[in-house]
Amino acid sequence: MNSSAGSGTSGNGIEVLVVDDDFMVARVHRTFVERVAPFHVVGTANTGEQAIGAVEELRPDLVLLDLYLPDIFGLDVIPRLRSGGHDCDVMVISAAREAGAVRGAVRHGVVDYLLKPFDFEDLKPRLERYAAQRGRLLTTVVRGQADVDRVLAGAFAPASGGALPKGLSVETAGLIERAMRDTDGSLSAAECAAATGISRVSARRYLEHFHTTGAADVSLRYGTAGRPERRYRWRGR
Repeated sequence: MNSSAGSGTSGNGIEVLVVDDDFMVARVHRTFVERVAPFHVVGTANTGEQAIGAVEELRPDLVLLDLYLPDIFGLDVIPRLRSGGHDCDVMVISAAREAGAVRGAVRHGVVDYLLKPFDFEDLKPRLERYAAQRGRLLTTVVRGQADVDRVLAGAFAPASGGALPKGLSVETAGLIERAMRDTDGSLSAAECAAATGISRVSARRYLEHFHTTGAADVSLRYGTAGRPERRYRWRGR
């Protein structure tokens, strides 16, 4: 197990433990995570027992967990963490494509499941989405059902490459997401359409989809006349 000095003192950062049986792969994943603010890797582990010990010692907020470990199947690590009183979140990082593994991960409450091999651009939006959802969970004041629904929508929102409503494409959703991420502030459907080259009506459908799933916030800008303009901001910013 490798740990960083000064663990547990990251302030508003999100502390991460990287678990992978291959120490070179763990090093690559550590480098990826460190490139995304506000994440900070406090340690790495190469076996299930090392992972359990590292969580006990380092108390990370998030564990990036490989499933094919040499001593314990990754999913069997999670109940041992819970029985030990650890409430850290777990994101599975694995080559395991079996439906049973995915179902088991869902039953154990993992926050995401990313298949190997992947690159930085695959991991980054998932970390950013997790950070945004974590922030909402920590700051939400529940005044009624709408507040509960908003938090749950964020918890189960797919990444832009996941399942989309009929008529929406993964490629265009990715364009809309990048347009929102690259915008300094918010943007309207018309501005989004101009930035991506699609129609304003289509842009509005994707923007509303991201709002519905909790990935984007909406604000209203009032002009001198007519209906207020709806403006969208990516929550991960």
